[in-house]
Amino acid sequence: MPGLMIQGTGSNVGKSLLVAGLCRVFRQRGLSVAPFKPQNMSNNAAVTADGGEIGRAQALQAWAAGLEPHSDMNPVLLKPESDRGAQVIVQGRRLTSTRARDYAALKPRLMEAVLESYRRLEAKADLVMVEGAGSPAEINLRANDIANMGFARAAGLPVVLVGDIDRGGVIAQIVGSQAVMDPADNALIRGFIVNRFRGDPALFEDGYRYIAERTAWPGFGLVPWFTGAGALPAEDALDLTPSGSGPVKIACLAFSRIANFDDLDPLKMDPSVRLEMVWPGRPIPGDAALVILPGSKSTRADLAFLRQQGWDIDLEAHHRRGGRILGICGGYQMLGEVIADPLGLEGDPGETRGLGYLRLQTVMSAEKTLAPVTARHARTGFEVSGYEIHLGRSEGADTARPFAMIADRPEGAVSADGLVEGSYLHGLFTADAFRAAWLQGLGAQPLTFSYAKKVDQTLDDLAAHLEAHLQIDALLELARQTSRPG
Repeated sequence: MPGLMIQGTGSNVGKSLLVAGLCRVFRQRGLSVAPFKPQNMSNNAAVTADGGEIGRAQALQAWAAGLEPHSDMNPVLLKPESDRGAQVIVQGRRLTSTRARDYAALKPRLMEAVLESYRRLEAKADLVMVEGAGSPAEINLRANDIANMGFARAAGLPVVLVGDIDRGGVIAQIVGSQAVMDPADNALIRGFIVNRFRGDPALFEDGYRYIAERTAWPGFGLVPWFTGAGALPAEDALDLTPSGSGPVKIACLAFSRIANFDDLDPLKMDPSVRLEMVWPGRPIPGDAALVILPGSKSTRADLAFLRQQGWDIDLEAHHRRGGRILGICGGYQMLGEVIADPLGLEGDPGETRGLGYLRLQTVMSAEKTLAPVTARHARTGFEVSGYEIHLGRSEGADTARPFAMIADRPEGAVSADGLVEGSYLHGLFTADAFRAAWLQGLGAQPLTFSYAKKVDQTLDDLAAHLEAHLQIDALLELARQTSRPG
């Protein structure tokens, strides 16, 4: 089956959004299309139908394509645990943790799994839309590459290179990429796209023409800035910006290793909410109705980070004023009395004193909980659907007041005063009825807002945007030129 690979001149040039939009475009044209990213690096993961985990961007692309997320859509996921090391997830399951300098030795072994996953998707879809990672011009990483040209060569895929004009220097981005890359890799690049343009397109006609003449690559379009992108789930924590102007102010702590922050996506879009990220060096706002402690890839390290920022003192003041606190996953663990990691699964072995708002203790264990979940919120009685993705088990007196029930199993904990709640459930705010009831408990007026419909409409709008500004027929014809290596 045909495939087409979208690579970029760098990170964050808009590859993920373009692939999501193209998945929706081709789905609307009647094709069965599947997204694929050989290697991703993100702590914002989604749990898949087959019980694995993939990058959040590939889950959104699956949504755009009308598919359930599957671990084959992102066979290698790197989850940073420190500045120099990451957990390696292969086909949805943890393989190992490794330092960046040692990762290259793993790549030949990983390519086999990457191609295996790609072939399974290829066998079931009319078209596979593939997203690269970072830039193919990072020639220091070219040996045994599985993310960009190494994969494109192995799979016989034509490549379109995307440059971001909004950051400046797009001519140098694209022309310079060709200048430093191997001729055999350049031969796979069949054209370019200039993304995120603002202003009068006529002003860039000469620049667009120069890129085509200088590289001998055809241009497939100049894509204006898509203003609706903020309504779609963010993959990078840097994309989490203040949003909304509703009456309920919610503050979320921006941990250094924040993970699975898609919990915030429905809140930032809800008209009842004014969401504020609390970045390092900033105090927790005194007028927040709720403070969220989100997920973390390294709970004890981020708890130390929280205390370094003085947020523990701010939380005490917030709690004394009657403010509500919600901890999700790693944030839930921090709200307890102690976090023990005897095996050193998230850093050095040891234990750390928790914040003490919930009477419970957490012990990290090698067995990882990874599953889609349907539960019923204890206080409101509304059903929520989400997922669990965590190391560790939390037990203690306050679990007798559960946050939710999963069938007959209690989940999470609530403090005796009812102001502090903790749960391992991610994605719970996507449930519209629960979210509305939860926000009413914070003083919001009941409003009708469907998060899923908003995302779906935004994907349709993105597809229309790309149909208007890209040569879609030419891209589809290019995909049909997929070759078989050898």
